[in-house]
Amino acid sequence: MKSIIKVLATVVAVMLVWYMAQLIASETGEVVILTTTNSAGDTAETRLWVFEHEGLQYLRAGYADSGWYKKLLSDPSVSVTRNEVSLSYTAIPAPELRDLGNQIMRDKYGWRDSYISLFFSRDTTIPVRLDPIN
Repeated sequence: MKSIIKVLATVVAVMLVWYMAQLIASETGEVVILTTTNSAGDTAETRLWVFEHEGLQYLRAGYADSGWYKKLLSDPSVSVTRNEVSLSYTAIPAPELRDLGNQIMRDKYGWRDSYISLFFSRDTTIPVRLDPIN
């Protein structure tokens, strides 16, 4: 019985360390808040990393089935809060920038991006360009 408890305690400890490391990695560095709207008009906030390329801001979806990504496909009018300032944008998928976006993210977020990529492939990412709404 003691060996089962030790094994369970070890599994729980490993899972807790993994969860905390992932939380620290994903929530440090620059994080913005994306606000999307679903078909019923309900809004949702998602915390994401952001990168810049040629004067524009981009987000990066991990995969096409990501909830926030599917919402912005339905309604590309989004709001992004960055440095406590909220602005409105039209979100445009830019899959042609996958490799460049991944490199920019790796350069900007360093070990955090490397750590997260151990669990989530960068082969399916989709950069999303944020076009300002005037």
